[in-house]
Amino acid sequence: MTRHLLVPGRGIPRPEHWLRRWADAHPTYRWAPEPPGPPLVLRDRVRALHGAVCESDEPAVLIAHSAGCITTAVWAANHVGPVRAALLVTPPYVDGAEPDDPSDIPWVVPRRRLPFRTVLVASRTDPYTSLAQFERFAEDWGAELVDAGDVGHLDTASGFGPWPEGERLVSELG
Repeated sequence: MTRHLLVPGRGIPRPEHWLRRWADAHPTYRWAPEPPGPPLVLRDRVRALHGAVCESDEPAVLIAHSAGCITTAVWAANHVGPVRAALLVTPPYVDGAEPDDPSDIPWVVPRRRLPFRTVLVASRTDPYTSLAQFERFAEDWGAELVDAGDVGHLDTASGFGPWPEGERLVSELG
């Protein structure tokens, strides 16, 4: 059986956000970690993801949004575990950004191939990342790039509650 781990972004997803809806609709989906909200302390997020991945030998599919994609990439660069695949949705471009907590690890995005199948969902109108930056992430991570069109940050503010295309992508990952 495949586990599904939800890797949240910087904020706490509203009840209508697709990630929260998926957590509510699928009792077996598990947060990694439960969305703590700001500040984002990358060191703590990576540690929580590692704990969730290693709780079982059963393969996991990681479903990450926004800063959760950065958490996933940093985790994959420094840890191993039974991960089958990842859906990375609108990762922000954070190179050079200062961490929320000065004692945190540097917010430097690893630029090497991820050791599992990866699908990266890009937006042409994301306020945090350009299409060219999404393309570079996909190339660096060895990810299949899915151009979702003009969908903002693919969040509640962009009008996304239900996201059937995302559910289809997850089902294709296992």
